[in-house]
Amino acid sequence: MKEKVRYVFIDLLRGWAIIIMIEVHVFNAFLLPELKQAGWFGILTFVNGLVAPAFLFVSGFAFQVSSDSKLDDMRKLKFPFWKKLWRIFSIILIGYVLHLPYYSLSKILNKATPSQLQDFFAVDVLQCIGAGLLVLFVIRLLIRSDKIYHYSLLGLFFFVMVVSPFFWKTDFTSYFNPIIANYFNRMSGSLFPVFPWINFILIGAIFAKYFLDFATSSREAKFINGAALIGMIMLLLGHLFYSGLFPRDLISIIPNPVFFVERLGYILVIAVLCWYYNKWKTVNLSSEAKARAGKSFVLDASRESLLIYWLHLITIYGMFWGGKSFASLIGPTLNLIESVTATLILMIVMILVAKSWGWTKMKSPKYAGKVAWGVVGVLFIIFLMS
Repeated sequence: MKEKVRYVFIDLLRGWAIIIMIEVHVFNAFLLPELKQAGWFGILTFVNGLVAPAFLFVSGFAFQVSSDSKLDDMRKLKFPFWKKLWRIFSIILIGYVLHLPYYSLSKILNKATPSQLQDFFAVDVLQCIGAGLLVLFVIRLLIRSDKIYHYSLLGLFFFVMVVSPFFWKTDFTSYFNPIIANYFNRMSGSLFPVFPWINFILIGAIFAKYFLDFATSSREAKFINGAALIGMIMLLLGHLFYSGLFPRDLISIIPNPVFFVERLGYILVIAVLCWYYNKWKTVNLSSEAKARAGKSFVLDASRESLLIYWLHLITIYGMFWGGKSFASLIGPTLNLIESVTATLILMIVMILVAKSWGWTKMKSPKYAGKVAWGVVGVLFIIFLMS
């Protein structure tokens, strides 16, 4: 059995993404509307817009790194297959749970409005990640040749890039149920439909493939330097494209492939910076010292990113206060200092929860698993009976 390997620079990328995501949702929910008209908020919005692509990219990378683990057993539909499948569908399920109009099945069936159901069916980043991982999983199981598998990912990447502008003009609710149609475009409110957002997952897997090839031949630094150069070129070309030098008809294509290229460039550069930071931090350290250096609040957040994602959204948007949430009770009424303070408080709380849960899983993995399933079971019973 291969030893499980963690690439710290990818964990750092995911950790910073989940931490910044907390700021994204706090500012979106509570910052005064007039402050969102300021020039600095436009820059902040662009930076915040890199969070979801980073998550998608990391998901593809992580899948690729673990794709060969117990692959034969999964192709024979043994326990690892069902375990992997459950993990993928649990991500999708959590995505839908976060969009529940009510925490009660009877209320959903009897009181939910068409607008609320439309919001529930909308595809957010978790559903996109789950769908993307499911696509990768199926392709990996069906294609035995590693070379053909990777060529298939490249082919699918270009296919998605080409067809996405056409798919965004098609009303798929005419052909499919809304819960399926929402995966194709944003016509019904989806924030992250598979087309074109799955391409960040695909490119994450492709990046991981070549990274692993270079790493196994002791050329990891060469690959990282190449990724840095490509990333810089991509992001500069993206800014040049949107500078006003090109015809408006070309720029107005939605979703525009250059939109993807520009953001991928930033993600590559940030990933490279994480790699160099980790290398600088651990150079010439012993194994024990490296293990200690691998402990940080960013890595704690990264390891429990799904928990933080769910918990901070429930904290902001959960309807626990007389059927209302903090977002609706407080509303967009906070100034900049108040919003920053709220963000820092929520970040600290989420990191403490992540550290505590990570410590619990390390010290008592069986107990932690039972607690998690117990909580899920109780919440599901309440959902069915309330």
